[in-house]
Amino acid sequence: MISFSKPSRIFAFREKDEEVSVTLLRSRQRIKLVLGDYQRTRLKDSKPTSATLCKKGSEYYINIQVKSEAPEQIHVDTVLGVDLGITDIAVTSEGQKFGGKTIKLIKNHYASMRAVLQQKAVKGTRSSRRRCRELQQRLSGKEARYQRQINHEISKAIVTRAQEIPAKIALEDLTGIREGVNQKAGKNHRRKVNGWAFYQLKEFLSYKALAAGVPLVLVDPAYTSQTCHQCGEHGIRNGKSFKCPVCGWSGDADFNGAKNIAFLGRYVDRPGGSEGLPSIKAVLSGLLKAPVFRPE
Repeated sequence: MISFSKPSRIFAFREKDEEVSVTLLRSRQRIKLVLGDYQRTRLKDSKPTSATLCKKGSEYYINIQVKSEAPEQIHVDTVLGVDLGITDIAVTSEGQKFGGKTIKLIKNHYASMRAVLQQKAVKGTRSSRRRCRELQQRLSGKEARYQRQINHEISKAIVTRAQEIPAKIALEDLTGIREGVNQKAGKNHRRKVNGWAFYQLKEFLSYKALAAGVPLVLVDPAYTSQTCHQCGEHGIRNGKSFKCPVCGWSGDADFNGAKNIAFLGRYVDRPGGSEGLPSIKAVLSGLLKAPVFRPE
């Protein structure tokens, strides 16, 4: 891997010719790029700041970092809440779902293959163990690339929808659960984070929202999955199902969580995180005492 941090001297990108010019040890080389529509769009009228040349097998790849000005963020009161789940990767407060059976089947396929390779590695010879480790590494790479692709698609769709509404995006803070959350919520949170590349999805949402001028805020996830968005009371969640014993509302549990996240997002204007922010339980405790409160 070779990094170029001074494009004006040892690295240059020629947009018209779709090639890069780099200075190597003995000479300066012009390398033709194979670009897709996405790469052309990102590189158009851009200002490259650095590049990294990598070799994968017999092929070479160049990662080009570009500098672009972020548009001014829109100022809106409407919030599009996004709940991250296990069965569905993401569900919005409008009811749009991303993920489902196809992704679950592929995730289970990778998990099954890992288990088989691990079993063979334990019982096999030294050479077979080495081969199993190599296959596990290749499998991990394929799974990571698959998750990256899906996260790009999900984040693009959510940001595009936020632009159409228009609305700001509210997302649960994945950096940790605040003190006071019960053990059950902690287990759900850990299972959620470990089940998919959610931190990557959050990063993709963040930079796509920034590039589109869409505000993105983080809210405290505590109690968002346990509270009924319709009346604010504690409900019963069973897998993907949620039912409120007080008002009788029932439906998709992740949709209910997304509605609560959207509700909290109205009171948050701190994109840096939810540390020190009230949980939905605290917000509702105060708002339910006020006669002006009208839950959706």
